[in-house]
Amino acid sequence: MTLSALLTQAAAVVTAAALAPLLVGWVNQCRAWLQNRTAPPLLLPYRTLRKLLHKDAVLAESASPLFRAVPYVVFGCMLVAAGIIPSLGTDLPAGRAADAIALVGLFATARMFMALGAMDVGTAFGSLGARREMLIGFLAEPALLMVLFNVALISGSTAMPVIVDRLVAQGFAVNPSLAFAALAFVMVLLAENARLPIDNPATHLELTMIHEAMVLEYSARHLALIEWAAALKLFNYACLGFAFFLPLGLASEDTGPTALLLGATWLAAKLLLAGAGLALFETLSAKLRVFRAPEFLAMAFMLAVLGLLTRLLFSGGVA
Repeated sequence: MTLSALLTQAAAVVTAAALAPLLVGWVNQCRAWLQNRTAPPLLLPYRTLRKLLHKDAVLAESASPLFRAVPYVVFGCMLVAAGIIPSLGTDLPAGRAADAIALVGLFATARMFMALGAMDVGTAFGSLGARREMLIGFLAEPALLMVLFNVALISGSTAMPVIVDRLVAQGFAVNPSLAFAALAFVMVLLAENARLPIDNPATHLELTMIHEAMVLEYSARHLALIEWAAALKLFNYACLGFAFFLPLGLASEDTGPTALLLGATWLAAKLLLAGAGLALFETLSAKLRVFRAPEFLAMAFMLAVLGLLTRLLFSGGVA
């Protein structure tokens, strides 16, 4: 393990933790501008986290130690995921230890603990949100796995750094299978991050909310960690999409700080465009009914499978 690898690994985790709230603030600003409203401050998520971290936590009498541990586990899972996904470069020691399938397992672990924490206190809204979250996850994970299998089939590996290096080496080319996979991935990103049309993060309507229903009983530092983890999840999914479908500017192995700085510049530019695109899509979309969400995710799964079949058709089958 070289010094450059450790530098890239540390920079990836620190950048993710630092920029994730900024991405959420940027999306909220763009949504406000597009809806002709006064935009909130760009740094508002940081101020919210700081305010929550300085408050005293209030816990229900029936809360178990699991309820207290859930925010730390979820936040830890998102940090580990940030260390696996190539956001600045591909020289990641953690990326070699855990492949793309392990990344899906990390997301599933965070979801499971969130659902258990929501049901721990025994409130109606927490249980309702947990059931809906598990339904979304049950449908989104197969679609995400099909997307991963698609890019793994193209690169011949499930290791994230290897996938990105081989996609970069192929250069720009019209690839129908990647196009189908990209559409499926965007749909999974919206569902997994509780964005429109699956969920509306800007409202607290009791009968429609999913993510917010699970965190109603949390406060202070616990709520801060959950909100930070939600921002990290959105950041991780965005970087995962960049790595698979727009791997421009990523530093390769045995590179120095200059390449990392260039990768950070490319990452900032891509996040600006992705945040604005997400805000535009949410402004033009209406929330689906809860029972229409399976149809939305079934379409994502079918697009991912179609991309996989297209790849097999053009390659003449699996060697």
